[in-house]
Amino acid sequence: MQREVDFLVIGSGIAGLTYALKVADQGNVIIITKTLEDESNTKYAQGGIASVQHAPDTFEKHIHDTLEAGAGLCDEKIVRMVITEGSERVKEIIEWGTRFDKNEKGDYDLAREGGHSEHRVLHFKDSTGNEIERALIEEANNHPNIEIFTHYFAVDIITQHHLGIEVTRHSTGIECYGAYALNLQTHEIETILARTTLVATGGAGHVYKTTTNPVIATGDGVAMVYRAKGVVEDMEFIQFHPTALYHPGENPSFLISEAVRGFGAVLKTHDGSEFMHRYDERKSLAPRDIVARAIDNEMKISGDDFVFLDCTHLDAAELKKHFPKIYEKCLSIGIDITKTMIPVVPAAHYICGGIKVDEFGKSSIRNLYAAGECARTGLHGANRLASNSLLEALVYAHRASLDAKTNFRKIILKQDVPDWNAEGTSSPKEMVLITHNLTELQNVMSNYVGIVRSNVRLKRALDRLRILYGETEALYEKTTISPQLCELRNMIMVGYLIVKAAIKRKESVGLHYTTDYPPLQSK
Repeated sequence: MQREVDFLVIGSGIAGLTYALKVADQGNVIIITKTLEDESNTKYAQGGIASVQHAPDTFEKHIHDTLEAGAGLCDEKIVRMVITEGSERVKEIIEWGTRFDKNEKGDYDLAREGGHSEHRVLHFKDSTGNEIERALIEEANNHPNIEIFTHYFAVDIITQHHLGIEVTRHSTGIECYGAYALNLQTHEIETILARTTLVATGGAGHVYKTTTNPVIATGDGVAMVYRAKGVVEDMEFIQFHPTALYHPGENPSFLISEAVRGFGAVLKTHDGSEFMHRYDERKSLAPRDIVARAIDNEMKISGDDFVFLDCTHLDAAELKKHFPKIYEKCLSIGIDITKTMIPVVPAAHYICGGIKVDEFGKSSIRNLYAAGECARTGLHGANRLASNSLLEALVYAHRASLDAKTNFRKIILKQDVPDWNAEGTSSPKEMVLITHNLTELQNVMSNYVGIVRSNVRLKRALDRLRILYGETEALYEKTTISPQLCELRNMIMVGYLIVKAAIKRKESVGLHYTTDYPPLQSK
């Protein structure tokens, strides 16, 4: 089956929905998402969206904080662009119905998180992402030019390769004609031809054994674009959130928002001692890379499986008011956070690298844009400043829409694209091979490519991943397409990209910390 559309959007988080709403008045839009329409990384963002609102905060302060968190590897031009344009983009989602908490005076109740010098984080209790997703989904569903296809799994970006024309990476002539997508209800792989395509597929946390990401975060967009010979950068910079709830057996891990530390919670060891002052003068509000490494080090020193986050000294009523979901979740496993410290442990949370894009979200492949976590914009550098990701998604969705609306009418839909060829494949007889390879991948990445790395660990990871890659590709070639097999294939590809980038970087900087090289001084 073939479909034709002006704008194809892969992913239904903040980036995909914002872009869709902005281009829909110019042409027809299809959004495909592999589960439900509101299931995305956006939905699970607790803390909020960083945006300068009023004095004493300024754009320059926010720019400085972002550059400092990025350890000298941010693109300053992009940082300035995102932060100065971001306030207008936030106003737009408020006009679309997004609610943010206000104080008794009617002003926005701005929170402060690690690495921020001012209170500038807009939030809706501890469910900010869910509130943004709700408002955008409602707008999209009311727009006559937007169709949302749920339970559609994007298998591959369509390029000249699928027409039998060989292309090489870094070639300037690669073109995107749309995507092949598996309809999970009919089990048919459909051909969706598009004038322009936006990849907004989110993160890849499930490459690791422990992650705060929803189960859909399997790096599909990055892997698809890399297979299509697109340029991918900065994949070594994997942010581990310092404070995921320690609750063995739960996957994904429940996130204890950084805003809790911004509210006054303090990290402590099992004997009740504070420790962050030994690592950074900002203590529990240091940037995430510093806090995660500090916790990792304290756990190695003590042999404990977790540290504690202490909220017991804070006003109980205000704590429950600001963080109702965190309070309820902890209470459900027997922890009253107003009386008992919360056991926490770092967990894979965010990829700062991804599909390389310019200031308009354009990838190295013609007619293909990327926005959100799957995109490498240059904003984050070696470490993302807390709550900058939603802001980045809004700004890049807007900028990509401007470029796409200007150019899409000049693009002629490709008519000679073949349907997906599934000849010679059969249903998988050994599903256990998929599950075993996934478990091995996650163990390899967690054990060897985590918060602290070394040349020996990275070499071992690369050797194991090459074996997993060969086994999985052989299975893929002879087996009927399934979401489980596609996700495994994508995660192995993303794992490989992380390891290769980590091996290439001969320094410790930001989120890439290796025992073989001293820390890089910020530029």
